[in-house]
Amino acid sequence: MLELWGALFIFIFCPLLGGLPVISWITNAFAKRRLAQIGTGNIGVSAAFYHGGTVVGVLAVLSEALKGVIAVLIARAFFPSGSYWELVALIALVIGRFWMGKGAGTTNVVWGFALHDPMAAAFVLLVGSISFLLLRSKELAKYGVLILFPLIVAVLHFDNISHILAAVVLAGLLAWIYQQIPDDLNLKASEAKPESQAMFQLLRGDQKILSLDDELDAAIVGNKAARSSEMKRVGYPVPKGWVLTPMDEPETLIDYLQPSDLSPLAVRSSALGEDTEEASAAGQYETVLNVTTKEGLQQAINTVRASYEHPAAAQYRRDRNLKETAMAVLIQQQIQGVFSGVAFSRDPITQENDAVVIEAATGSAAQVVSGRYTPEQYRAFVVKTENLSSVHLEGEGQIPAVLIKQVAYLARQIEQHYHGIPQDIEWSYDGQTLWILQVRPITTLLPIWTRKIAAEVIPGIIHPLTWSINRPLTCGSWGGIFAVVLGERAIGLDFNETATLHFSRAYFNASLLGKIFLRMGLPPESLEFLTRGAKMSKPPLNSTLSNLPGLLRLLTRELSLQRDFKRDFRKRFKPGLAELKQKSLLELSQAELLERIEFILELLRSATYYSIMAPLSAAIRQGIFKPKDSDIDNRAAPEVAALRELGELAAEAKLILPEFDSETVFEDLAVSTPGQKILEDFETLLNRYGYLSDVGTDIAVPTWREEPEAVKLLFIQLMQGNQPPKNKRKRGGVVQSRVDLKGRVTEVYSRLLAQLRWTFIALERNWLQNGSIQKPGDIFFLEIEEIRRIIRDSDYQLISNLTELVKIRKRQLASDGELNPVPLLVYGNAPPLSVFLSTPSLVPDGMLTGIPASHGQIEGKVKVLRNLQAVPDIDKQTILVVPYTDSGWVALLARAGGLIAEAGGRLSHGAIIAREYGIPAVMDVHNATWLLQDGQRVRIDGSKGIIEISNDLRPD
Repeated sequence: MLELWGALFIFIFCPLLGGLPVISWITNAFAKRRLAQIGTGNIGVSAAFYHGGTVVGVLAVLSEALKGVIAVLIARAFFPSGSYWELVALIALVIGRFWMGKGAGTTNVVWGFALHDPMAAAFVLLVGSISFLLLRSKELAKYGVLILFPLIVAVLHFDNISHILAAVVLAGLLAWIYQQIPDDLNLKASEAKPESQAMFQLLRGDQKILSLDDELDAAIVGNKAARSSEMKRVGYPVPKGWVLTPMDEPETLIDYLQPSDLSPLAVRSSALGEDTEEASAAGQYETVLNVTTKEGLQQAINTVRASYEHPAAAQYRRDRNLKETAMAVLIQQQIQGVFSGVAFSRDPITQENDAVVIEAATGSAAQVVSGRYTPEQYRAFVVKTENLSSVHLEGEGQIPAVLIKQVAYLARQIEQHYHGIPQDIEWSYDGQTLWILQVRPITTLLPIWTRKIAAEVIPGIIHPLTWSINRPLTCGSWGGIFAVVLGERAIGLDFNETATLHFSRAYFNASLLGKIFLRMGLPPESLEFLTRGAKMSKPPLNSTLSNLPGLLRLLTRELSLQRDFKRDFRKRFKPGLAELKQKSLLELSQAELLERIEFILELLRSATYYSIMAPLSAAIRQGIFKPKDSDIDNRAAPEVAALRELGELAAEAKLILPEFDSETVFEDLAVSTPGQKILEDFETLLNRYGYLSDVGTDIAVPTWREEPEAVKLLFIQLMQGNQPPKNKRKRGGVVQSRVDLKGRVTEVYSRLLAQLRWTFIALERNWLQNGSIQKPGDIFFLEIEEIRRIIRDSDYQLISNLTELVKIRKRQLASDGELNPVPLLVYGNAPPLSVFLSTPSLVPDGMLTGIPASHGQIEGKVKVLRNLQAVPDIDKQTILVVPYTDSGWVALLARAGGLIAEAGGRLSHGAIIAREYGIPAVMDVHNATWLLQDGQRVRIDGSKGIIEISNDLRPD
């Protein structure tokens, strides 16, 4: 019992002891300085010496030594002297020291360990001191001691595993803490208290000269230097360079570099916080060129550092609410450029998607960026396929075209390296090598909004009411998923910013999602990989490891997904849908209709979570287990189930009417008793699947129950012999179970949306009668909050302006609907109209590529459909080219011979239906409805994702 109380006392009291800010009290009392607000912000012995002087430093040492001794004595009060519990007490002390006291706890451990095992402590001190004196590197000595310490404990206590383990944990804890907080010994010795300067200079040892060959931390050397280092280490031609951190004295580096007339240097700013996605700070800080002497180098370094305090630079930071930091300095070999310039991987003015903008001039790059010379301007279009790359150039001048093309290709490569974020690149060509001088994000083009994924999840033109409901539902569900992994780090993130409308189309915030995924320890392309099969980069290992608990929580959610859905279906969705079905909408008042809407929205909040997690879960499992598409049965998907049942019914009808006129088939069936039974079954099927629509996520689109013509047409086509293949029920194990779950979730989600639409239509019918709105469908041009204000608050001003408000939004929607092609990416929050009028992507050598979605090859004539419409002349020689696919496209897809879609992946509606019918399909073909023309003959390979347009396959 005594040992139990001892353990509790150690785990409670020692962290509190470690967290006592004694050093802070001492420094504030003797030196009138608050350590938490100056220097590194650490509250440690080094900081006390640096900011408070010798007396304060000595008192700090004594206070922390006393803490370590007390921790060991506490352990001895409950456990035998020299037991491993003394090390456990030090571990608890260090944890409190770090989390509450803002210090590393080194002094606590040194003195506590000396009391715990004097002989081992003396040996460690001796070896560590000798190592420091010989190596003159505090880093090697510090981490060397942390390795030596548990080794010595292991030798002395080789038969006590608990003792050895405690020593390893204590050493590992200190090593981890050293990585989390800056070292006060890196502060400038010249700015320490005069009596402490000699000691600091000694303890710092020889400062390592940082070069661009090292892996540099942007938090220490700034983004400019860190990015140059990254570019150099991955193989791009970057001039040799060296870095001074804000804390470094320059003398050692100046002596090392020895600048001369034959080897001039360029001294550049690399401020902490410069060249980020939030702020480029372009032109705010100094750059000094042609440095050829030691004295000149010292002056250039001083000039660059001083530029951090320039009034204009300080105002720039204040305007953008940037944190005040410090200036690192990047020193590079200066390139003697024959041609130089800048390249923008995307046009920052017109925001044209495909153009690389290049400005170039003879001589150095400084001439171009200075603005004193008018450079030649070029626009280049980089076309890349899996096996081919080409550059098409616009503009002529004195600069060799082959060099401009090389710059354009390099710019697009670097943009791809930074996950598609547009880059501003400063370059110079010396006659032999094309050098990269600087790389930074084009901040005016951020955030990046992408139609990928969004084009399928929420396709087409979107009405205001649909968006006002879908956005908070979708963004809120994604936010909940992210919060599972991020925990407290999700606080402050506005997940509503993950999606927006541009020109009445949905776009996802690729920049924000990429940051969130990186913060979660996942690659920024994770969402696209899971849903569309895109290639994925590797995330930083330390980020993944630090997020492992959160990722495990998400994995737990995935593993319990089916069980959770069954529970919610039984307790919420099934009773809720039954209740909605029982009530007649005609009998409800406006207030009751609004209450019904809120009830449906509450159910949709849960259903939306499953509508996101189920497809992701299926995609993850397909990516891991890689089953063949032919082994997956999609009959649980509502549109597939409807198609199969309709096909069986059509086969029965064909037996009754072997010969029939497609114009009168329903009338002909009605004249016989068996035919009437077919019509009754058809009505039953229509009621069962009447919740489906052309666009499943858009409540502004009529359902099959409201407009059954497309289903009737499909029924007739199936009677004509275009039946889906009769596949046996397949079982794909863990993958199949998630595909089935996805189908059940889709049914629940679609039923709720249909009920929501029908409720709004009932409310609209009420408003049409009292003259609040003028035409059917007008209600979908309002937002949900506006509808609440009209009913709950009787907002007279809004009611009186409804007619004009609807007219304005109708005009905007009609205008947006005429824009074509729709850009895949939009840069910035206010894209200009020019992004829709840009030159379409060039087709290299008559070939387009996309995601292979359904196996097979076919040659045929193109039929371009930019929206869902009845097209009577589709047959098995027709290759449909569409912007997206949803459940409503089944009738058309069933008749076609092949499919090309601008949006979607292997799990999209179009891909699933294509595989059901054995139709070759290629998804995710950018601008396909714009590049291909009606009557054009193409060959598609659904296995490889290739569309071939050869010279002899032209439009009729």
